[in-house]
Amino acid sequence: MKNDLRPAKFYQKSDNNTIDCRLCHHFCHIFPDNVGICTARKNIGGELYTLVYGRPAAFNIDPIEKKPLYHFLPGSKAFSLGTLGCNFRCANCHNYEITQSKLEKSKLPFVSPEEIIASAEQGLCRSIAYTYNEPTIFTEYALDIMKLAREKKLKNVWVSNGFMSDDCLEAIIPYLDAINIDLKSGEDSFYTKVCQALLAPILENLKTLHNAGVHLEITTLVIPTLSDNLAMLKKIAEFIANELGKDIPWHLSRFSPEISWKLKELPETSREILEKAYQIGKEAGLKFVYASGYKDNTYCPNCGELAIERVYYNVKRFDKAGLCRKCGENLDIG
Repeated sequence: MKNDLRPAKFYQKSDNNTIDCRLCHHFCHIFPDNVGICTARKNIGGELYTLVYGRPAAFNIDPIEKKPLYHFLPGSKAFSLGTLGCNFRCANCHNYEITQSKLEKSKLPFVSPEEIIASAEQGLCRSIAYTYNEPTIFTEYALDIMKLAREKKLKNVWVSNGFMSDDCLEAIIPYLDAINIDLKSGEDSFYTKVCQALLAPILENLKTLHNAGVHLEITTLVIPTLSDNLAMLKKIAEFIANELGKDIPWHLSRFSPEISWKLKELPETSREILEKAYQIGKEAGLKFVYASGYKDNTYCPNCGELAIERVYYNVKRFDKAGLCRKCGENLDIG
């Protein structure tokens, strides 16, 4: 088995052939013949190996708006890929078939970074999107693709839970053009209960990414009884506005119980709650707030002129190179 795997990065050796993984904020202490929380990294003989390098479990050509990214290359296509495994255990996960799959029982074909780039170019994509599961857990594979993408003038996009370590961020930021972070709640108790993770590192990583100049958008899935508390949503909106910037797009996403991993007994997010959350974002001063299937168009925050119309994933642009066609306001479109 070892001969079929790639050595991992981002770890330190410890006593008795144990390993301290440094890839995300779980900082797993991994014993020999064991895997970390993500199940994607295994200690074999005191060395850490990635089980997912070159083994995408899903890839497709998607509209960039599906990530969702509304202010980055609007109307373009992204070549999307993801592997098995995840460092979260979100009860609401919509991709649980791959995120919670047993990696060592899978036999996925090898796809080289060069083949990913070739497929993206053939599909006339302008970017590579590392998505479907948490890209942090396949950072070694992602980095090799990202470096080639940069050479080919393709943009690199992550869709992430934001729980990566400082070491991981330092490695990817030079090649990362845009990222959408799932800020799932403004309460640590939610992360502990629903995701088996922590909130604080994600908030710090959001600041780091923004300060580094990476195009940043944020998504919050509004789950009935779990993340639909208006005071909590206000806390998120004010954090974005005050700590990151009022120009950061905030996406409010609808929860669908039928495709959820463990929360099938909950109702779908109501339009009423999404409307209230939208208003909370606007009252916090955010220029660009979106509510899935309800508020998807981009309007000029200065004069209200329609700039980008979105019907499902059909996009019509009315801006002028990222500026409002009526008043010339900068719409923060990358």
